[in-house]
Amino acid sequence: MTLMTTPPLDQDDEMLIPHNDFVEGPQPMEVAPDTASMADAQAVDDPPSGRFTWTIENFSRLNTKKLYSDIFFVGGFKWRILIFPKGNNVDHLSMYLDVADSATLPYGWSRYAQFSLAVSNQMHNKYTIRKDTQHQFNARESDWGFTSFMPLGELYDPSRGFLVNDTCIVEAEVAVRKVADYWSHDSKKETGYVGLKNQGATCYMNSLLQTLYHIPYFRKAVYHMPTTENDMPSGSIPLALQSLFYKLQYSDTSVATKELTKSFGWDTYDSFMQHDVQELNRVLCEKLEDKMKATVVEGTIQQLFEGHHMNYIECINVDYKSTRKESFYDLQLDVKGCEDVYASFDKYVEVERLEGDNRYHAEQYGLQDARKGVLFIDFPPVLQLQLKRFEYDFMRDTMVKINDRYEFPLQLDLDRENGKYLSPEADRTVRNLYTLHSVLVHSGGVHGGHYYAYIRPTLSDQWFKFDDERVTKEDVKRALEEQYGGEEELPQTNPGFINAPFKFTKYSNAYMLVYIRESDKEKIICNVDEKDIAEHLRIRLKKEQEEKEQKRKEKAEAHLYTLIKVARNEDLAEQIGRDIYFDLVDHEKVCSFRIQKQMPFNVFKEEVAKEFGIPVQYQRFWLWAKRQNHTYRPNRLLSSLEEAQTVGQLREVSNKANNAELKLFLEVELGQDLQPVPPPEKTKEDILLFFKLYDPFKEELRYLGRMFVKGASKPMEILTRINKMAGFGPDEEIQLYEEIKFEPNVMCEHIDKKVTFRTCQLEDGDIICFQKSSEVGREQCRYPDVPSFLEYVHNRQVVRFRSLEKPKEDEFSLELSKLYNYDDVVERVAHHLGLDDPSKIRLTSHNCYSQQPKPQPIKYRGVEHLSDMLVHYNQNSDILYYEVLDIPLPELQCLKTLKVAFHHATKDEVVIHAIRLPKQSTVGDVLDDLKTKVELSHPIAELRLLEVFYHKIYKIFPLSDKIENINDQYWTLRAEEIPEEEKNIGPHDRLIHVYHFMKDSAQNQVQVQNFGEPFFLVIHEGETLAEVKVRIQKRLQVPEVEFVNWKFAFLSLGRPEYLEDSDVVSTRFQRRDVYGAWEQYLGLEHSDNAPKRSYAANQNRHTFEKPVKIYN
Repeated sequence: MTLMTTPPLDQDDEMLIPHNDFVEGPQPMEVAPDTASMADAQAVDDPPSGRFTWTIENFSRLNTKKLYSDIFFVGGFKWRILIFPKGNNVDHLSMYLDVADSATLPYGWSRYAQFSLAVSNQMHNKYTIRKDTQHQFNARESDWGFTSFMPLGELYDPSRGFLVNDTCIVEAEVAVRKVADYWSHDSKKETGYVGLKNQGATCYMNSLLQTLYHIPYFRKAVYHMPTTENDMPSGSIPLALQSLFYKLQYSDTSVATKELTKSFGWDTYDSFMQHDVQELNRVLCEKLEDKMKATVVEGTIQQLFEGHHMNYIECINVDYKSTRKESFYDLQLDVKGCEDVYASFDKYVEVERLEGDNRYHAEQYGLQDARKGVLFIDFPPVLQLQLKRFEYDFMRDTMVKINDRYEFPLQLDLDRENGKYLSPEADRTVRNLYTLHSVLVHSGGVHGGHYYAYIRPTLSDQWFKFDDERVTKEDVKRALEEQYGGEEELPQTNPGFINAPFKFTKYSNAYMLVYIRESDKEKIICNVDEKDIAEHLRIRLKKEQEEKEQKRKEKAEAHLYTLIKVARNEDLAEQIGRDIYFDLVDHEKVCSFRIQKQMPFNVFKEEVAKEFGIPVQYQRFWLWAKRQNHTYRPNRLLSSLEEAQTVGQLREVSNKANNAELKLFLEVELGQDLQPVPPPEKTKEDILLFFKLYDPFKEELRYLGRMFVKGASKPMEILTRINKMAGFGPDEEIQLYEEIKFEPNVMCEHIDKKVTFRTCQLEDGDIICFQKSSEVGREQCRYPDVPSFLEYVHNRQVVRFRSLEKPKEDEFSLELSKLYNYDDVVERVAHHLGLDDPSKIRLTSHNCYSQQPKPQPIKYRGVEHLSDMLVHYNQNSDILYYEVLDIPLPELQCLKTLKVAFHHATKDEVVIHAIRLPKQSTVGDVLDDLKTKVELSHPIAELRLLEVFYHKIYKIFPLSDKIENINDQYWTLRAEEIPEEEKNIGPHDRLIHVYHFMKDSAQNQVQVQNFGEPFFLVIHEGETLAEVKVRIQKRLQVPEVEFVNWKFAFLSLGRPEYLEDSDVVSTRFQRRDVYGAWEQYLGLEHSDNAPKRSYAANQNRHTFEKPVKIYN
């Protein structure tokens, strides 16, 4: 471990979560706290920092779900790395930093650390994947990191360089910091500016928006775009941008961007995807340009950002020149191979000679030697330079980030060296001297990172850092030199030890620069004030601000007020049978009063009288109470003494468990003329009951009303009153049930009409459900009585089914019961699909966090009820995925399916076969089955099964091996005929591995990259390389013109020793002290001419590579 001081690490915008064995994927709802810039909070003292390197051997053979590194110390604390080699229930490597001794630390411990985790690329250091973040570790979140660190397909592909000799190297850089209070920073007070809130992964957008906002001419043009008071910001990009800019200008706190992203047509998912900033810039400017057409600000985008260059081709030997004028809004400058912006411009206008096979076809002159290049006709007032920090590496078939040092000046002179960048027709009277306005920075790697901007809004010497919500003052060194990139040498932290200075790559560097032309400075850095803002916009936004302020005030004064929710008979009648079936009312949908706690309750009754038109003398209030069985019912009347108290005192009395609000039931008695009358006197003998009527034919439950009964009376004595309430004849036979509870199970019991209400244990607030007794045909109803209907309502669940092949699309919905068992569910699905055999349906549950199917399907009868299928990590879903199998699932589960690639002995073809056999079968059984499906070179040919792991043979399977333990997920199973020469191998012959490889000549040290199909070869004692080459050429059918360029080497542990034709090959293959036969092989060095295989891992491109789309 090397002790070192690290640079500030910045928040990664990917979803960062504490690892959890039960979690199946990233959880958008548990994004790390938005502390992107905590790194910049002033450390109280210099932080102790350290780097830990963990070398993991036999990586592909790890047979454990999770693995911890050794403990290492940084800042006096114990740390360790935690990895999930096959992913934490995702198809990515999962990796976290863990507090090693969290279980033994004292109560309430916490520590703050900035850290990065990396998987080293052992072939090309620049392809190392590194992600950084920070976290406040505590007992609840003692580990933190990345569930989707990198795709397993890339990790396990040795040609990618992350696994070399089956060894993986993981690094952690940790800086333990004492942080001043991050949240106490007031950006507006400290800097005069406010930040933008991050919606999940929108820091790339925030940095661009701040840059555009701080070009005042642009802001003024946006304000002058025509919008009306009828527009809605979420549906109008101009209005949303006007609103955002207004708030940035006049708000005291950070501003949300949700309205703007909604106006783009983005949903939440889009906001959690990182896009390319340059692409967003272009798309946004194109949209604004389009919206500005036929308005007073038409052409503003072109006036600000549009420049022109001339592409030319000029013949050398004849008088012919072809030119084409093109416009640009930004320029893409090379970083690789260029030391600064001027070098990039030199490269941009570099002349290319078209000669030989590449000659230019000039119209009447035919093929001619020519010069091809680009020169600039004019530059725009605001020059946007996109630095090509991200490039596609064709050799590696991946995107890489260029972290090379690249300098950019405060003043940029594009007239230098007598206008070398300008075309002959350029206007030389325009002085192209530019001043740096903003530097947009990317911190992190190609797989994700964090974006922020350094801006000097007025072009003064004072720079500001805009990092999402946080704005800070910065010096010029931080904005310029520290964003050049490159490497930084760390100072010696321990002078007592003599060791080489440690250099590390700076992963934070500039990727976009904005320059403003000196001669246009006064025009562009103009004054923008309220008169530039449309009146309707000012009124709308001031109203929004006032509403926001009112909410803030209400929140601040909340302790002075009580919320009183008043439920009435009308609410019960409206809700029961529609919104609710159990209990009496949803209090969220009744009338609410915000009342000062000091108000006497009797005065509050006057407020009620105004609202409902019920005179005070006719109002009677009941307090609600939560019962032990979790039902919520009117419990008792308010006494006159209680009504004389204040609202605040009454609330305290009403519900000590939940003091936030006071819930009341308003009882109003109506006379014959349906006008309010004084309520009847209530004695201890009186019980208030509520009544619901059930119709089994309509499957309908509705509220009928309430009634006082005497405790000593019997239900049979009130049947006439109930019938009258229902509109039935006075002698209608009815059945009565008491609705007792519904959680966790429904309890609804028959009431004996001949015993007293007290004996039935009925009390105030109880509910009686009733129905007609002897209706003809009732037994044919799905739910013939109240208990069965309530059971149905409680357990019914509409499930959206999706085909596993189209996991984003709802295909059909079925109304099911949560109590359905596995067989019930698949039967209903099969019936819907018109399938005779339900056992051929296989279901997969839904991951609520990733919005994807879970990796593993539901086993046959593997869950008890539908409710178990729909739950995911304490979240409930209503989605299931289905697939139709070719054989019943119980049979399939007893079988093992292996994908076997059969290599034909004489034909150049490979065919993948799915071999499905009972789990207890052996390798011999697999090969026997395969023989029935493939064409053999001769009838008695023998087959063998090999394990091939990215172009190396790791194993020949014994015929007796059980297939149950064979894994074909990460490596290839290859079947082939055993050649006759191997069967007749002599005592002094050797069977060696032969692999294809390439070297990366760009590296200082030799890096070997295998490719192609590996094979075995018998070499005889005394056989020279020249003789072996003849056999290899014949076997591989390589043309002589190509084969002559091949080199041959003996490789041991990845190091090649090149062989001469006269070398005796067998002498090299004598050693036995190697890890495995695959680590000693004959290497064939040549270029890989085969078409690139499209790995499955590459087919799901990274989210940040998706195109930016603004839909409106």
